[in-house]
Amino acid sequence: MENIQQKLNKTYDVIVIGSGMGSLTTACLLARDGADVAVVERNLLPGGCVSSYYRKGYVFEAGATTLVGLDEDMPLRYLLDETGININAQQLKIPMKVHLNTGETVTRFHDLEAWIGEAERVFGKQGQRDFWEHCYRVSRFVWSASLRYLSFPPSRMRDLFPMLKKFTPKDLPYVPSAFFSMKKMLAKYNLLTNKKFVDFVNEQLLITAQNRIEEVNVLFGATALCYTNYGNYYVEGGLINLVQPLCEYIENQGSTIFNRTEVQTIHQPNGHYQIEATHRNQAVQLKAKQIVSGIPLNNTLDLWKSGKTERKSLLESKQLVSAFSMGIGFKAHRDFDCIHHQIHVDERLPIINSDSIFISLNHPSDTTRTPEGMSVMSVSTHIFHPEKNYHFDTKKIETAVTDLLVKKGFLLKENIAYTHSSSPRAWEGWTGRKYGFVGGYPQYLRIKPWAMNDARLAKNAYVCGDTTYPGQGIPGACLSGIVAYKKMKLDA
Repeated sequence: MENIQQKLNKTYDVIVIGSGMGSLTTACLLARDGADVAVVERNLLPGGCVSSYYRKGYVFEAGATTLVGLDEDMPLRYLLDETGININAQQLKIPMKVHLNTGETVTRFHDLEAWIGEAERVFGKQGQRDFWEHCYRVSRFVWSASLRYLSFPPSRMRDLFPMLKKFTPKDLPYVPSAFFSMKKMLAKYNLLTNKKFVDFVNEQLLITAQNRIEEVNVLFGATALCYTNYGNYYVEGGLINLVQPLCEYIENQGSTIFNRTEVQTIHQPNGHYQIEATHRNQAVQLKAKQIVSGIPLNNTLDLWKSGKTERKSLLESKQLVSAFSMGIGFKAHRDFDCIHHQIHVDERLPIINSDSIFISLNHPSDTTRTPEGMSVMSVSTHIFHPEKNYHFDTKKIETAVTDLLVKKGFLLKENIAYTHSSSPRAWEGWTGRKYGFVGGYPQYLRIKPWAMNDARLAKNAYVCGDTTYPGQGIPGACLSGIVAYKKMKLDA
């Protein structure tokens, strides 16, 4: 058995920076193939924004709270099938409820027919069926095509041949969806004058596409809106129990995960990559033939100290989104038949001007995340241009969010046992992500799918994560890891 010092001093086949879903996906597939992989993670626990943390006897989610991607033709299902990893997850009967500022509640049913009926009940019959059937067709195409065109976007001639082999003329009708905004699609179905529906769509798009109808194209927007029409799952004990089986698989294949190891610089002397890092406050050097960065491009390029990189399009803070989040431990005064809720506010939240909040509760059957008889809630809302909104009085927003939850019947003030909150500054400290931005690069209409950042960073260097496949949560990050792996194989 190698000791930790020996592991730190050896040369690996691949070093993977970060342990989010993109990184772990690539590492799992490489380890399955027999590669000697080192995964380096700055935090004590793996998972990045798909992890959990512990406070005062409660287990809170670090970022993502919704598990999607286990359906046929979806990336997480592909990863599990390829590796034989088993995830213990239970499907939710109701994916989400949306509480409008009109006082109405919209139930986002999994079944498409049930959902269309609910949309017609709340928003009126005009255009709803045609709109949602169109969205669902597009979403089915996107996920199916994503796993067929794993060398997309192409940046080498060698990327084109696998794509041409998988091409079918049935794909052509979906190409125009990349050129038109969701705003135009709403207009097509005479829904743009339905303010209640437009507000609903805008706030739903913010969850997975990180932007609104003017900027999100139909290809990604329709897919984002339909994520509740796919299997939504819950992992007992928190999403750390999605991450841990992936880590165990990597280590069982003979590879290594270094927690509390933060990369400082990336060099490429003599053809191999050398990474300067601190491991538990000790300066170390790690060497590898290839590297994969699963941290954001904004961070990755700051670490790059030698050699040229491929042209990459970076987004600045004014184009990015961070979050204000709260963790609440409380005693529930009523039963909840749904664990995910979006609440549209009557008046924008102070300082950050958010129009909605998203909350996730522990599943009623899960007693592992709280002290006996208690419940746990994760609350989040968007903060635009995080660098500009780095410092603010979090207490004012905590009070506004708590008052809203009380008003909407989710809490009784006297039943709150514990709270804490996080701003962009805290997000940057926790994840290391520049400006504390979360959720990946938002969708912008000017950035077509084929213009997204490629997985190739430089010779024998690759990137994955939500700045190469933006939005779409866990499935998108997982897909980015599969694409990085496939391009490494094409380049071998």
